[in-house]
This record gives sequence, structure tokens and C-alpha cells, in this order.
Amino acid sequence: MKSLNAFLVAAGLAIISLAGCSGEANRGEAKPTFLATDITGAAFGRDFKLADHTGKVRSLADFKGKVVVLFFGYTHCPDICSATMGELAAAMKKLGKDAERGVQVLFVTIDPERDTSALLAQYVPAFDPTFLGLSGDAQATQEIAQEFKVVYQQQAGVALDQHMEHSTGTYIFDTAGMLRLYVSNGKGRDVFAHDIAELLKTR
Repeated sequence: MKSLNAFLVAAGLAIISLAGCSGEANRGEAKPTFLATDITGAAFGRDFKLADHTGKVRSLADFKGKVVVLFFGYTHCPDICSATMGELAAAMKKLGKDAERGVQVLFVTIDPERDTSALLAQYVPAFDPTFLGLSGDAQATQEIAQEFKVVYQQQAGVALDQHMEHSTGTYIFDTAGMLRLYVSNGKGRDVFAHDIAELLKTR
């Protein structure tokens, strides 16, 4: 557990460092003012291909023209996942019509063995009807986690009560499909709403 937590801290520091480099590269250009970490130019998180909870295979291209919000979690998560999804739902309400027209929130399960399409279809839209749950098999889950530098690990215990340690940040893509922001856990509704609104201005 300690080694995983240390890795998560190191990964977070790497993302912040990368954001600093990005800022140097774009100095002099007019940029939106973000409250979350700007990771524009990141050489990871380039795309994904997973089935949504209706069975349709999805990739970034399906949401061209929209701001895409990507969060990794699992339905049996006791706290962080539901809290983050609740913050995103509240941010959508704050954005109103802009969210309906221009934002897609995606929940990627890191626990595909238990998170069936039927369960995702109950859990994810309960926060907002427009939200989509995404899943793949064990290999596909591992591949997308690696692509987005997401770390997850199952804790030992009774099968039905097993919990997962996992990265807790959220990624946000702009309307052109470019990865732009990393929102660390607990930032809240207002940070999501503000930064998504900034990205919607660039359409």
C-alpha cells in the first residue's frame, strides 16, 4: 500500500512538472486562465477505445466538438468515486445549457470484472443522464490505465468487499480532442465548472 501511495505522489509531481514545461513552451501566447493543472502538450492520454454502458464502442473522435471529462474509478468505491461524480454532476448543473450542448463526462471502470454494463448503466447516469460509463476487458483496462498513467491495485479481502486503490485525478480534453487539464481529487464543483467553461470558449 505504501509503495502504491508513493507512486501516486510521484506521478502527480511528474504531471505538475510537465505542466510547467508546457507553460514555458507557450509563453507569450494568450491562454485561458485555469484553476486546475494545465498539462497541454502532454505526451500521453492520446486516445481510448472502450465500450460504453449501452455496448457501443467509443473513442475521442465520437465526441469531437465537445469538452470531454474522463475519470477512472469503480462502482463499489466507498467514497472518492461517488464524490467526484457528484462534483461533476453539480458542475454540469452550474454550466446549464452549455454543458448540455458541449460537455461529455466519461467514467472508466478499473474493475471490469464486477462493473458489468448493466451495473454501469445504473450507477453512472444516476449522477447525470448524459454521463457514460466505459469498460473493457482486463487487458484493455490495463492498456488505457497505462496510456493515462493511472495506477490501480486490488486490495486483498473478501471477494464481494474488495476495494481498489487507484489514482483519483480527472482528465479534461478540449473540443479539438487535445488533453489539456488534470484536476486533482477534491477540487470541487467550481473548479470543474470554471475550467470547462474556459475550454468551451475556444470552440
